[in-house]
Amino acid sequence: MDHQGMTASPPLPTGDPATAPGHRAAEPQDWRAHPFPPEAPLAMPVQDFRAAPPPGPAVEPAPARVILARIIAFGGGAAITVIGAWQMLLVLTGNLQLLQYALLVLFAITFGWVGFSFCSVLSGLCAATPRTPSGRGSARVAIVMPVYHEDPAASLSLLASLADELAAEGMADRAEIFILSDSREPDAFVAETLAVAALRETCPIPVWYRRRTDNEGRKAGNVAEFVRRWGGCYDQMVVLDADSVVSGRVVAEMSARMAADPALALIQTIPVLTGAQTIYARVIQFAGRVYGPAVGKGVAAWSGDNGNFWGHNAMIRVRAFAACCGLPELPGRPPFGGTVMSHDFVEAALLRRAGWKVRLDWDLRASYEGAPPTLLDNAVRERRWAQGNLQHLRVIGARGFTWISRAHFVIGILGFVMSPIWLGMIIVGLILTANTILSTPQYFPQTYQMFPTWPTFDPGRMMWLFAAAMALLLLPKFFAVVRGWKRPLAAAVGGRSSLLLSALFEIVMSALIAPVGMLIQSRQILEILWGRNSGWESQVRKGAMPPWRVVLSRHWAHVAWGAAITAVIWYLSPGQLIWLSPILLGLILSPLVSRWSASSVLGRWARMADLLVTPEERRPPEVMTAALAHARRLRTADGGAERLGWDAEARRRHAALLPPARPAPPAARLPVITASAKLDVAASQAEALAFLDRAERQALFADPGLLTRWAGLPR
Repeated sequence: MDHQGMTASPPLPTGDPATAPGHRAAEPQDWRAHPFPPEAPLAMPVQDFRAAPPPGPAVEPAPARVILARIIAFGGGAAITVIGAWQMLLVLTGNLQLLQYALLVLFAITFGWVGFSFCSVLSGLCAATPRTPSGRGSARVAIVMPVYHEDPAASLSLLASLADELAAEGMADRAEIFILSDSREPDAFVAETLAVAALRETCPIPVWYRRRTDNEGRKAGNVAEFVRRWGGCYDQMVVLDADSVVSGRVVAEMSARMAADPALALIQTIPVLTGAQTIYARVIQFAGRVYGPAVGKGVAAWSGDNGNFWGHNAMIRVRAFAACCGLPELPGRPPFGGTVMSHDFVEAALLRRAGWKVRLDWDLRASYEGAPPTLLDNAVRERRWAQGNLQHLRVIGARGFTWISRAHFVIGILGFVMSPIWLGMIIVGLILTANTILSTPQYFPQTYQMFPTWPTFDPGRMMWLFAAAMALLLLPKFFAVVRGWKRPLAAAVGGRSSLLLSALFEIVMSALIAPVGMLIQSRQILEILWGRNSGWESQVRKGAMPPWRVVLSRHWAHVAWGAAITAVIWYLSPGQLIWLSPILLGLILSPLVSRWSASSVLGRWARMADLLVTPEERRPPEVMTAALAHARRLRTADGGAERLGWDAEARRRHAALLPPARPAPPAARLPVITASAKLDVAASQAEALAFLDRAERQALFADPGLLTRWAGLPR
């Protein structure tokens, strides 16, 4: 790798975080008079992946229970892979051809992936329960929420409810909120400032707002800029997404745990999906709530102190993060070069290579996030994740990374690459089937051969392999349902019958969606390998049922493939349709599934029928309930950017959150100059806005002088 690192920072203090350099007293009561606090710079050197890591705590040996969990997860997964490959080899006994070898390799990888997933869940039996020490601690905590073209009322309402809970937990004197905006659309920018101003009026803890205009490094760069400007003020930071939140109690517990262990640099929680309205989102929400805890507990068990970071709903030790996690630009062009997209995995690996503990505390349940609303919206989101995970191939060999960190990278990569592997296995299998049916066997391929060479294929053994794969895939779900059946979970989701019916519905829907997801992800992988960049788009939080023209344009190829394969198999070997029917049905029905699973009406019907219900729906968490009330209040502050033209108070609030003017190069001031000239010739506010392009509208709303001139025009 061609990254040049900076000089490593000095060793970090490992005592009480409140006594670390850069600690400052609580903010004065007039914090509302300023958009952000005085800067307290903290060095965040760019890391060199080829150089030695910066100094950190001494690495402790893994406990026996973690070693046992790793043996179960990785050793068990390897054993299942070997057994599956051996049995498949017996199925294909004879003189193997090239395609048969290809099928053997693809099957071994697929079977091993399913086997490892099962063993990872099984290793959760070894997980230790983290403990929260007594005492509230004194560490200063920053609640950090990066936003990019989001619904500000929805996002800020989560922060408002969290702030109320932090005050109730006695943390009002040491917790502050930072809204870090990367929004570039002028209307989104204005909506943010008005919502932030409304939040600041009643919030019991300081709320700061900072908007960038260069967007360097995307989300990772946004957080890094915060650390470099204000990191010296805070000991810990909680990173949230625009649709996520944790309870005040969880923040207090994480803070106490981190203060009690000076080597602990990151605590990742397992977010619970909430707020799902569509059938698609409800399926994902139900699966995550019922099956997710066992999956997370297993990952926590074998990760130990070498856990992973998922980018949000986590607490981070600020100085450790600053010393270890300055990310370089990868050489070359995107999709493999440029900004590190899935930065969270890399940041966790960088912390661990310096000796810091990174932990997944699976017991912290009051952690929440939103679910993708539709299949098509999720495909857009996963396109970016696929690119980010494949980009990890550039950094997985970095000096000093532990083998568990590299395992996290491999698992993330395989999570997307498994789709083309699965597709390849199906295609090779179909070709072999067609070749067997259409070709005439050669019983005496060699001259003077005394005994014939019989074509061999063991269908009975193949059926048992298929049954074993299905068992490994479904057993964790079965155990989760049985466990929920015997515990309060069943009552919390509407009863045992509702839990069972919901699980069956989820399995059917997942089976129908999986083939479409396989083709979508396979295409995405090919696009990335071809060199196509995903770009950086804002995420869709609230989906809508797509019209038929959109659905058909996105899924016609899936239907065509499904129909063509069905016709060919029906002609060649109708019996094979029994095994391939779930895949073929998913492809042929993909437009219907995609459209109707995006229906919020059907989602409400399912909720009333106690189908796909989660405990958080029947008894909403207090932090989420309070957020709804705050959202109604914050929406009254909206009204569009045009409001600044006629509402002097809104204009004052907006201007109060603008940063002080700084000298800028002539090129950067060009939009200001052209916007000023257009204001001179505009006859009204509406005409002025019509004259301005996006860059000039940005300049207008970011410059108090221009804003006052525009407001002086007739409406």
